[in-house]
Amino acid sequence: MTTDTAVLHVAGRPVGRYVTRPELPARLSPRPYLHPVTTLAGTAVTELGPADHAHHLGVGVAVPDVEGYNFWGGRTFVRDQGPTELDNHGTQRHCAFQLRDPDGFVEELRWVAAPGELLRERRTVAATELTDHAWALDLTFSLTNVTPGPLSIGSPATNGRPGAAYGGFFWRARKESGAPDVFTADTEGEAGVHGRRADWLALAGSTWTLVFAGATGQTRRDPWFVRTGEYPGVGSSLAHDERLPIPPGDTVVRRVVTVVADGRLDRDAAASLVRKAVSP
Repeated sequence: MTTDTAVLHVAGRPVGRYVTRPELPARLSPRPYLHPVTTLAGTAVTELGPADHAHHLGVGVAVPDVEGYNFWGGRTFVRDQGPTELDNHGTQRHCAFQLRDPDGFVEELRWVAAPGELLRERRTVAATELTDHAWALDLTFSLTNVTPGPLSIGSPATNGRPGAAYGGFFWRARKESGAPDVFTADTEGEAGVHGRRADWLALAGSTWTLVFAGATGQTRRDPWFVRTGEYPGVGSSLAHDERLPIPPGDTVVRRVVTVVADGRLDRDAAASLVRKAVSP
């Protein structure tokens, strides 16, 4: 059971359902999410609570370590110990929509854990038609430290697990019988793109393609977190090599634009649609 949802429309067609108050167990780190997200032809390109990772919730913002509190869900990676079940899960609480239109919204959220509110977020989401076969999901999140002391964002990688620098924007794609292809402008394959910086990155399934682009300078400096073999997912890495500090009152801003296309795009088509999606 859920309440207070928003449905995104492009060219009069529903392409995404945003759930603001999901009723989920605490260990999944309850948070708003987009699911299902579809192509213009109606093909689903997200997955919710799959068996392999029950805490993967469509499209959203998730961080495994905010000053030791888990806003990702599931186990917490503890240095010299490994993945560990801890009672440290936080919740992203929807406060209100400042703006709500058929093609997008502006939302205020509170990131709350045992000590109280840690972060205040302003999330802006917009859906835009690009062609008859593609549209763009533009998601910006701003995280402000509302505590009197410094906070920092970490990841399993900064806590001792190499290659696991997930945390930030995350898109859990639909799992199919075969793994999707993944490529950037000059590299391909999970091993080649994971943990690397690239202006854009494409994930191509059987009949669909997602093209992710960091649309600001700070976002482009975040390496991509990529999985295709174990499961299909793409996200940003707020804390790749070291923890990301947020002093009291300071704000971290990131923007990711995702092209959602029917069919399997090649490099030229992916690059062309990204340029159109992120142009002023």
